[in-house]
Amino acid sequence: MKILISDGIEKIGFDMLIAAGFDAIDTKYTPEELLANISQYDAIIVRSATKVTKEVIDAGVNLKTIARGGVGLDNIDVKYAKEKGIPVLNTPGASSISVAELAIAHMFAVSRFLNLSNTEMREGKWPKKEYSKGIELTGKTLGIMGLGNIGKETAKRGIGLGMTVLAYDPFVTSTDLNVKLVAKDELLVQSDFISMHLPLIKGEPPAIGAPEFVKMKKGVIIINCARGGVVSEKDLLDALNSSIVRYAGIDVFETEPPTDAQKELIAHPHVSVTPHIGAQTNEAQDRVGEEIAQKVIDVLKK
Repeated sequence: MKILISDGIEKIGFDMLIAAGFDAIDTKYTPEELLANISQYDAIIVRSATKVTKEVIDAGVNLKTIARGGVGLDNIDVKYAKEKGIPVLNTPGASSISVAELAIAHMFAVSRFLNLSNTEMREGKWPKKEYSKGIELTGKTLGIMGLGNIGKETAKRGIGLGMTVLAYDPFVTSTDLNVKLVAKDELLVQSDFISMHLPLIKGEPPAIGAPEFVKMKKGVIIINCARGGVVSEKDLLDALNSSIVRYAGIDVFETEPPTDAQKELIAHPHVSVTPHIGAQTNEAQDRVGEEIAQKVIDVLKK
């Protein structure tokens, strides 16, 4: 059986596929080439770049599974694949620790002006006085929106830092963590920090937009390491400029790479940014490669 690895895979995962007796081919097709060649393959493994559309699924007459090395499935037409009887696999837990650690890193960055002081000191400045009003995370209230794998790991780290942790998740009714489950509005009103870990649902408004910002504490800190669009970028910029939001840490954007229209938000002095690297650690990538390879092997060996 032939497996197309479209967006790369860690060596540990590739070696597992070969050892299991599969013909694993690591190559990158253009969208047109993918449509022309997908019929050769029994499985496709993607990351976030390759789009597995309805057309690709129809052309993949031999596809027995579609696998995504990562959490989100935005780039796969999951509904249509299921209608065709093709299982869609992903690795929801493999990168949880790495994304959670980045969310906490952004909290520290904006609380202690790390993004600004790094830049200014390299310019020969000594902004000791300007950045003498940092805040501690200890004793603050952290609101987690979305208590899935990543939300739980973020909550654990918040608890370890001495934060009071609230969580809102419409699908979670109980937890064994030292976390208080609350309604969305209560989380918005009570939190000093809000970290987003909800999925992006197409066709629905952002989980955080203008109606939510007006309910928040003045000076709240927003962290988004979930998906671009979960927080409205336009409304976040307005909230930063009106001081409703004191700082924001952003790893994901509505358009990636960002366009000129997003520069004002990215360059805002109260914003810490990273280029969608939440899952990009050596440890996470090894876990992703190993887990997705094993899942594909299990399906194809049935």
